[in-house]
Amino acid sequence: MLIKFFYTLRAAKLPVSVREFLSLLEGLKAGVIGAEGAASIDDFYYLARTTLVKNEALFDKFDRAFGAYFKGVELLTDFSKEVPLDWLRQHLQLELTPEQKAAVEKMGWDELMATLKKRFEEQQGRHEGGNKWIGTGGTSPFGNGGYNPQGIRIGGAGKNKSAVKVWEQRAYKDYDDQLELGTRNIQVALRRLRKFAREGAELELNLDDTIHQTAANAGFLDIRMQPERHNKVKVLLLMDVGGTMDEHVHRVEELFSAAKTQFKHLEFFYFHNCVYDFVWKNNQRRFAEKTATWDIIRKYNKDYKLIFVGDATMSPYEILQPGGSVEYNNEEAGAEWLQRLTQGFPNYAWINPEPQGVWQYRQSVALIQQLMHQRMFPLSLSGLEGAMRLLSK
Repeated sequence: MLIKFFYTLRAAKLPVSVREFLSLLEGLKAGVIGAEGAASIDDFYYLARTTLVKNEALFDKFDRAFGAYFKGVELLTDFSKEVPLDWLRQHLQLELTPEQKAAVEKMGWDELMATLKKRFEEQQGRHEGGNKWIGTGGTSPFGNGGYNPQGIRIGGAGKNKSAVKVWEQRAYKDYDDQLELGTRNIQVALRRLRKFAREGAELELNLDDTIHQTAANAGFLDIRMQPERHNKVKVLLLMDVGGTMDEHVHRVEELFSAAKTQFKHLEFFYFHNCVYDFVWKNNQRRFAEKTATWDIIRKYNKDYKLIFVGDATMSPYEILQPGGSVEYNNEEAGAEWLQRLTQGFPNYAWINPEPQGVWQYRQSVALIQQLMHQRMFPLSLSGLEGAMRLLSK
């Protein structure tokens, strides 16, 4: 059984060696798990990941391969438990007609947060359906699995993309910068943003100068060296991850992989929906190892080209309202941080993987476009070329 598991991991392009696999078998034989009874699939998961995966960047690939092999296994969901999740187990998905959806009232921000606090104080148990309590289904602004034009999703997964706050802590995966591109189109488009210079140690033969100096020395060989020629453009890449961006993971991974290839001076960070007072480098440790946005503005020079990558699809409150983040109570609105970043890095652009045809129907996209001074481009070949032309000026 585990031999096939080993080959499944190798097929997923995980660098798992025979020696590491033997360490896993030795651990099982020694009773590392299941010493006090039958081992669970979760126990085996942690043991296998510890012995077989040596790089945290590969955790997501391992999760997918593990889930594909052990069909139906539930992996690593880390919810905060301030709200009992057994209230929120979803047994139905509410489907409403357009007329019924139009009849559901939309609350303002202050009313929404005040009402949520009141529901926490009043509610005593799990609830399904209805239009008032925290639960699943129904048209209440609080819970998941139902419909409300503007509410707070508590647990579950988004369906209508209308939640203004999400009451749970999620673990998003890092984008894979080692993805093998099926096409070189993105790389070709990024090459428009190039400015070459010869800097550093003299490691490369200067053939023309060597020939000239040798001839000048009456045939005595005079080897001349020069620094390697590199693209000196510096890029600061801020990428939206998780939520609605899950639909665009593959294309953003292609862009990220191409950027790692094309730009020697590349710094990247992640954010979710909108940039606030911190960003992060690793989604496994996103709440433990944060980087202050102020530190980024102060650390990197103004000659960095700032590129945002995100679908700009969110509640307008996340951009305009203090405390509007879906994940925590940010002290300052997202718009304030976007303005600080664009002032700190005057050469900037926003790449949007959403089809350009739907931008006009998203209020948040219009807000981001305004904050970016219309420097938003689609994640397409022509869009990337346009963005690179703008950044190269």
